[in-house]
Amino acid sequence: MPEGRRLLTRLVLRIVPAQLIMIAVLFLSAGTLEFWPGWAYIGLFLASTVFHVVYLQRLDPQLLERRLLNREKIGRQKTIMRLMKLVFGLILVLCGLDHRFGWSRSFWGPVPWWLMLVSLALIAGCQHVFLRVLVANRFAASIIQVEAGQTIADTGPYRWVRHPMYSAGIVQSLCTPAALGSLVVLPAGMLVIAILVCRLLNEENVLRRDLPGYAGYCQRTRYRLIPYIW
Repeated sequence: MPEGRRLLTRLVLRIVPAQLIMIAVLFLSAGTLEFWPGWAYIGLFLASTVFHVVYLQRLDPQLLERRLLNREKIGRQKTIMRLMKLVFGLILVLCGLDHRFGWSRSFWGPVPWWLMLVSLALIAGCQHVFLRVLVANRFAASIIQVEAGQTIADTGPYRWVRHPMYSAGIVQSLCTPAALGSLVVLPAGMLVIAILVCRLLNEENVLRRDLPGYAGYCQRTRYRLIPYIW
């Protein structure tokens, strides 16, 4: 099988099951398919994923290979990523249950449609940031590792913060409950902040130790997640 077709097959086998699991988790917990915020949310993720794959497949197929890596080599990171998947699944389940039982409506009344649309727009913006991060850093694997010949990424979003993908991930996680019409689930979205902070602190220890020049980059780019704050 040609290399390009093999990569495409691996991507399909990764993307399709993930999307089906998201659909099942969200709509089974909602107890109905008549849940337009859920379909809008799933559609946004699917469209973003397909666009990223097509764009990066032309730009840098090796980067797509790195994004397919899913076995962390560091024990602590394995635990962190399990927690991340658990929290993300919990957020989807709770948002679906909120749609079914009306928890947010009981506290605040119906979540405004414009708030859901604004949240979806912010999530779309985060997906754009993810793409810009990947374009700026061709070594941005989905696991924590340092490769032979790896260089420092200090252009694009990396000029502002050292972990722009995590910054966008936090915004996306905080916007997800509102995008799905659930305000009572917002505290669960905040759990992502603590998990990502643990991940990046451990990642920085690895990069300072194994990636030449990373300590100097940290001196030039002082902020980890939020410009002028931290």
